[in-house]
Amino acid sequence: MNQPDLQNESKTSIFRTLWCKPNKVATLDLVHLFGDCIQAASSRTKDYLLFKDPESKFHPSPSTLSEIFLMTYIQRSSQLNLTNIFNCTAMTPEQRILLGAYWVWAVLDHPSKNPRIQIAVQVFHLQEREEENLEELSLDVYSEIMHMAGMEVVNGTQAERMVGFCSSIGRDCYALFLFFGRKNDEGNIYGLLSNNLQAAVGKCVRIDQTFIEHFFKGAKCFVTPSGMLQALVGKEGDDPLTMLVKFT
Repeated sequence: MNQPDLQNESKTSIFRTLWCKPNKVATLDLVHLFGDCIQAASSRTKDYLLFKDPESKFHPSPSTLSEIFLMTYIQRSSQLNLTNIFNCTAMTPEQRILLGAYWVWAVLDHPSKNPRIQIAVQVFHLQEREEENLEELSLDVYSEIMHMAGMEVVNGTQAERMVGFCSSIGRDCYALFLFFGRKNDEGNIYGLLSNNLQAAVGKCVRIDQTFIEHFFKGAKCFVTPSGMLQALVGKEGDDPLTMLVKFT
C-alpha cells in the first residue's frame, strides 16, 4: 500500500471514530438522563404516596398521583433537553381508554426522529386508593367511543388493550405496568416491563392487575430504571424480554 492509500485509510478511520463516538455517548447520556428524570418523578410521587393527613380528610386520588409522576418527569426531561432523543407522549382520555396506555415513552432515531423503541405505560394503584370501579367505567366509555366510531367492541381489560396495542406495533414496543405501592409496601413504586404478554392472551388468560402482581411473588431481584432502558437500547434481535423494575 502506497503513501496516499495509507493517508486515505487513516482519514477513513478517523471519520469512522468521529461518527461512532456520538452514538455511544448519546446512548450513555440517554440512560443517565432518563434515570435522573425518573428519580425526580419517583421521589416526588413517593412523598404523596406516604402522605398521611392527621385529620384523615385528604387523600391524593389515583389520577392525581399519576399526574404528579408524569408532570414531574416531563418538567425534568425538558430541563435536561432529553426530548430530542427520548420522547414522552401523554395520551388523551379517549386514547387512554382505547389503547390502555397513560403515556408512551419513545427512543428516537437520529436524525429522522422516528421511534426506534417504545414503552407504553399503565399505572396500577392499591385497591384502597381506588374510589370507584375505574375498570368498569372505562369499559362503558370504551364501548360508547367504539360504537360512535363504527368500530367493533373488543372485550378485554384495560391492561389487555395496552398489551394488544404493543403487540400490533411489534417486539420493539414494550408494555410497562407501574405499581404505585404494593401490599405491605405502600410507599414504593415498582414496574413490570415485557414485550411478551400477548402470549398469555393467546392462552385465554385474563391480563389484569391480579395477573401482573403474580410476577412479583417471591421476587428479590429488580433492575433500576436506568438498567431497564440500558437493556432495551442494547438488545439485539426479536427475542422476548420481561423484567421487574424498582423505581424508588
